[in-house]
Amino acid sequence: MFDKILIANRGEIACRIIKTAKRLGIATVAVHSDADVDALHVEMADEAVRIGPPAASESYLVIDAIIEAARQTGAQAVHPGYGFLSERAAFCQALEAEGIVFIGPKPRAIEAMGDKITSKKIAAEAGVSTVPGHMGLIADADEAATIAGQIGFPVMIKASAGGGGKGMRIAWNEAEARDGFERSKSEAASSFGDDRIFIEKFVEQPRHIEIQVLADAHGNCIHLGERECSIQRRNQKVIEEAPSPFLDEETRAAMGEQAVALARAVDYQSAGTVEFIVDKDRNFYFLEMNTRLQVEHPVTELVTGLDLVEQMIRVAAGEKLAFRQEDIELDGWAIESRVYAEDPVRGFLPSIGRLTRYRPPAELRKDDLAVRNDTGVFAGAEISMFYDPMIAKLCIWAPTRAAAIDAMGDALDAFVIDGIAHNIPFLSSLMAHPRWRDGRLTTNFIAEEYPDGFASAEPNEEARQTLAAIALSVELIRKDRLDRHAGRIAPHSGRLGEDWVVKLGGDYFDMRVAEPRPGERWSMSVTLEEGQPVFVETGFRLGDVLWTGTVDGQAVVAQIRPETNGVRIDWRGHQVIAHVMQPHVARLEGLMPEKAVADTSRQLLCPMPGLVVSLAVEVGQTVQAGQTLAVIEAMKMENVLRAERDGTISVIHAEVGDSLAVDAVILEFE
Repeated sequence: MFDKILIANRGEIACRIIKTAKRLGIATVAVHSDADVDALHVEMADEAVRIGPPAASESYLVIDAIIEAARQTGAQAVHPGYGFLSERAAFCQALEAEGIVFIGPKPRAIEAMGDKITSKKIAAEAGVSTVPGHMGLIADADEAATIAGQIGFPVMIKASAGGGGKGMRIAWNEAEARDGFERSKSEAASSFGDDRIFIEKFVEQPRHIEIQVLADAHGNCIHLGERECSIQRRNQKVIEEAPSPFLDEETRAAMGEQAVALARAVDYQSAGTVEFIVDKDRNFYFLEMNTRLQVEHPVTELVTGLDLVEQMIRVAAGEKLAFRQEDIELDGWAIESRVYAEDPVRGFLPSIGRLTRYRPPAELRKDDLAVRNDTGVFAGAEISMFYDPMIAKLCIWAPTRAAAIDAMGDALDAFVIDGIAHNIPFLSSLMAHPRWRDGRLTTNFIAEEYPDGFASAEPNEEARQTLAAIALSVELIRKDRLDRHAGRIAPHSGRLGEDWVVKLGGDYFDMRVAEPRPGERWSMSVTLEEGQPVFVETGFRLGDVLWTGTVDGQAVVAQIRPETNGVRIDWRGHQVIAHVMQPHVARLEGLMPEKAVADTSRQLLCPMPGLVVSLAVEVGQTVQAGQTLAVIEAMKMENVLRAERDGTISVIHAEVGDSLAVDAVILEFE
């Protein structure tokens, strides 16, 4: 076994690897860019080495810098995590030349599977089902459009060296094929240094299901079941689960056998993942093999009881697998929610800044529930524009899928993040979505269910009652505290039982409180308009971020943040501003004029912090709705900004290479 390993990565995956290494008694070395000097993985490791400026191309992607750090610290092996250099055969070869062990597969396997064109050919030769497509290189956009037409629309345009949703586009016609080819080619060159593109048939109503494989250097190779990864946005996974609610035992076994056959075909050694696309009839086709640890590996760990990082380290150290295929059993259900620094209400645009508050739910492991949070941040940490927007991976295990979904909803409601926009409201809303709960999934789920983007869910009658009860309890607790501080002997002199009006968003609800009982735990009976009374109990105190208690006997966890003359409540994907007032105040408030919103219709505003990659127009040019105006790169993804209306460009404020803030004016129309 190794005495010291270096982790050639950052963020949550670096922290994840360090935890396992420490449990095994292995010393760890972290590497960091200037942007990560105060990062959590740097603090957790036994040693840390600076490797360059913030840009990944000048730090985490520089092979010589990583090797020098290993040489300098005496690290015997390097774990690459995922992303960055994890699937770069040249990195593995350079380490081997220095006598340093690469904790992962051998260069041949990385090279063969890292190239999607080559991997398809090897898969076909190994008897693995593959998607129809064009595996040769494509010269330009015109050829891409011709090939796409021959395959038959819709098609998927992919970067040969791609991964993580980067360099991927779906094209439904020739125009989209040309544009998708150019965008995928540009993204691939920027993210992977390899702009080769291929095209394959896009399977409609598809599910994305992958098989985890594990192999050693002694000829042993097994699979650890599947992960359902169909909940995606722009080909980026959002929620994963294990096992899949769609597969039967026969299909699972067949997919597992093909995954193992492919791994054996390239003499695979380490943990790896074979990804399949599965149609509505459970026909499955090979997509790609990721020759590394996957982001979503925790769900497999939770249902198998295995530590995949430990297994990778042991295999790299020359050990045999300690178990066989028949020893693997899938126990219970696990779900992972990826918490991203992005604003779901603004089209999931990236968000950067400082985490002024970061309080994830407590981790635990019981017989009927496990809560796990893989993260690389802390309160006060900065989310940078230079790296992936992932904040954390919140994972839940429970005996059944329904129990895991419910527990995930509770955990998301208790996950507190302030300072930046994040996607927790969206994730929380998904947990209550009927189609998700039924397991009726495809990779088009988000596009189909949220065609106009995400907006805070409109609460139904039951949800309105819960939200109004929470808001009223917070206001009464506030008033009771004011009375006590004022020295009143009988707080409110019974006024807690008066009628109240709760304004949720733009709606007003008449409420009445009976039998309020202040104390360590408040309790009261609340009636919403003409409904039935519900009993409310809570231990909430002013200043708490979390409201915990019961409403009509149901346990509730909601987040409370102060707003002018009210509070904001976040619960189950609902985000409402609540104002509690007496009836005569509500009548007067209805007479207040509304503030006019500034007109920005003649401006193109930067929707996220990012870098101007290109400007497609010039002053005086006439443009039509839908025409490309600019391309902004943020968190390693290119975002095309298009005209929303016809017009003429009057002023251009930005230049290529400029770093822009949110809502910075890029150009103006006449």
